[in-house]
Amino acid sequence: MLVYRIALARFSDALFASGRAARWNSNDSYVIYTASSISLACLENVVHRNKLGLNASFKVLYIDIPDDLLQTEIHQDELPSKWHHFENIPLTQFLGNEWLINQQTAVLKVPSSIIPQEFNYLLNPKHADFKAVKLLKAEPFIFDERIKA
Repeated sequence: MLVYRIALARFSDALFASGRAARWNSNDSYVIYTASSISLACLENVVHRNKLGLNASFKVLYIDIPDDLLQTEIHQDELPSKWHHFENIPLTQFLGNEWLINQQTAVLKVPSSIIPQEFNYLLNPKHADFKAVKLLKAEPFIFDERIKA
């Protein structure tokens, strides 16, 4: 399965986890966020950056997750109705941190908080199976200038 990540060009030569808190992990929990499509990866960036932040040099990373690699999935119906609201981030961080701590799988499939019918795939670089995940290529990515115009 191909998944995608849009990252600053200086972080595009390897699969890099910053350890910064995000929706599904707390600080110092190392997770690589990817998306099921380039357009979803773009949208995930757009909601987290201001207009000036979109002017930086980016690349889209093409990442292969082997089809036979086990995944853990958090289904939307397992989450409260307003799970995607800011005040519920501690809940989603708890779930993601539990997945990391328990070393269940190298991949966690979660609904996108922007488009819940689509999915993000979180990668655990400390899991033994992570070595099977491959960065295939990185290509320049330019955000359309009409975004956040």
